[in-house]
Amino acid sequence: MIEITSKNVVDLIEDIFLRRGAESYLGEQVTMAQHMLQTAQCAEKAGADIAQIVAALLHDIGHYKNEIPESSFAKGVNNFHEEAGANFLEEYFPASVVEPIRQHVAAKRYLCAVKTDYFERLSEASVHTLNLQGGPMNEKEIKEFENNDYLDHCINLRYWDEEGKDPDREHPPFSYYRPLIDSLVKN
Repeated sequence: MIEITSKNVVDLIEDIFLRRGAESYLGEQVTMAQHMLQTAQCAEKAGADIAQIVAALLHDIGHYKNEIPESSFAKGVNNFHEEAGANFLEEYFPASVVEPIRQHVAAKRYLCAVKTDYFERLSEASVHTLNLQGGPMNEKEIKEFENNDYLDHCINLRYWDEEGKDPDREHPPFSYYRPLIDSLVKN
């Protein structure tokens, strides 16, 4: 197995996108790559900073990192992709990228608890995974989540995540975002 370093981590991520990006995305009408690229596009169109755009692009990389097949969700198993992705990326990227990725599932649970209209935005697949991920947060979890230093970034990422599921939307390729990713890699 090849050693991953700050010099080759973006090559590895790009290889994953190119090699596995055409896989289906957990019951959605888009592929994994389409979803992540559309989510980044949503962040960019919203005027987000580079860290938020990169977090949006890489937020589901944990689905690849832990190599748990999508059928595990269908079997009622949470694959904790948010932790797997954040744990993989934290050595190479700043917290401004990693923490929204780590918290994007928690942000869904949070928004379902505090925004009555948010649940209506969820796709059928997101509703299914919400149930596997613990459902809406309780009061204690809400208070704890609201102390996150990247709260706004986590919430923004969650909204873009839900928007990035349009099978007909045109989006830039991974190579378009490569310079942004490269600019944030820790040396």
